[in-house]
Amino acid sequence: MGTGHFFWVIFYFASLCSASLANNAKINFREKEKKVLDQILGAGKYDARIRPSGINGTDGPAVVSVNIFVRSISKIDDVTMEYSVQLTFREQWTDERLKFDDIQGRLKYLTLTEANRVWMPDLFFSNEKEGHFHNIIMPNVYIRIFPNGSVLYSIRISLTLACPMNLKLYPLDRQICSLRMASYGWTTNDLVFLWKEGDPVQVVKNLHLPRFTLEKFLTDYCNSKTNTGEYSCLKVDLLFKREFSYYLIQIYIPCCMLVIVSWVSFWLDQGAVPARVSLGVTTLLTMATQTSGINASLPPVSYTKAIDVWTGVCLTFVFGALLEFALVNYASRSDMHKENMKKKRRDLEQASIDAASDLLDTDSNATFAMKPLVRHPGDPLALEKLRQCEVHMQAPKRPNCCKTWLSKFPTRQCSRSKRIDVISRITFPLVFALFNLVYWSTYLFREEEDETF
Repeated sequence: MGTGHFFWVIFYFASLCSASLANNAKINFREKEKKVLDQILGAGKYDARIRPSGINGTDGPAVVSVNIFVRSISKIDDVTMEYSVQLTFREQWTDERLKFDDIQGRLKYLTLTEANRVWMPDLFFSNEKEGHFHNIIMPNVYIRIFPNGSVLYSIRISLTLACPMNLKLYPLDRQICSLRMASYGWTTNDLVFLWKEGDPVQVVKNLHLPRFTLEKFLTDYCNSKTNTGEYSCLKVDLLFKREFSYYLIQIYIPCCMLVIVSWVSFWLDQGAVPARVSLGVTTLLTMATQTSGINASLPPVSYTKAIDVWTGVCLTFVFGALLEFALVNYASRSDMHKENMKKKRRDLEQASIDAASDLLDTDSNATFAMKPLVRHPGDPLALEKLRQCEVHMQAPKRPNCCKTWLSKFPTRQCSRSKRIDVISRITFPLVFALFNLVYWSTYLFREEEDETF
């Protein structure tokens, strides 16, 4: 009987132990978060209006580490000089009032979605124009409280930020757009922002921009002093390079083609007035329309841009081709007038000669000295004629290239209009090629110098 009683006692204690272990296995330690939150954030225990203490519980400023993750950059507007960015913004600081027991490592952190439950840094974006939070499906924000009192605040936001641009090298330019974050009310005596060590700024892979390329980004500090104190400030500079291929296809090549088309009038006959006038006016109007369309997509700045130099010179060449035809037309009419005057003068001279010959025919006493038709071999005049024949019978000389090329430029007074056309066929392309050499070498070298800032 004693042995049986002892057996039942052992069986009872074994059942209790197994039940206790089963209950412990079923415990969800996340259910204890409410008790922990009530302990650290309960009424009269935590005041979110008071900032946390400094490092190691000192009375120094609270230190907040910041890092951002750039999710996308939707646009960079040259007219309004702004850009839109979507990012995940994170802040981390230590508040010793929020320490709690992690139950032997079972509670890694506590999660909140209400930012007003704890103290928050009063950070704002100083160059912001517009901004909004994301609330689909739920608000994209969370707060994590770790057992040692460390607080992590993360939120997804979209911002439209100001980006002052220097367009002197447009469209061969690079632009620096900044993202500035500063404290609004707390001075550096109470709050200091620092970039997170290691990798403070991350950018999504395969970031796609329509007309720009993000080359690099730099983090820095931009503390500002006012009459109310010094305020902590962080900034990240984003260096964007403008994609030139779009402007090469849409602007530079069409303008170059219009200039070359305007040179076709140099090869048309000087008498084809309708064809040359219509060609010159059409290319001039097209070039003017192209220029106005380019300027419509840019802000009205007070300085000269690289694209202004290109379109201005191209417009000058097209206008010069039209003026060249006006000069050719004037020279042609002047040549015709002079030719008519010479013809009239020759007619008058011929008429006077005919009148004089009529008078001589009527004079019966007039005598004429007749030259002999046959000369003797020793006659000096016969030797002179023979010498001239020998000169004409010499072998022809090889043509000179320079003289052949110069023969294309008529020198007679009646061919001035033709000579203007021939000179323009060579001068206009050479000057335009020289302009291209100077233009591209100047602005490309300036672009490389700006890259080394």
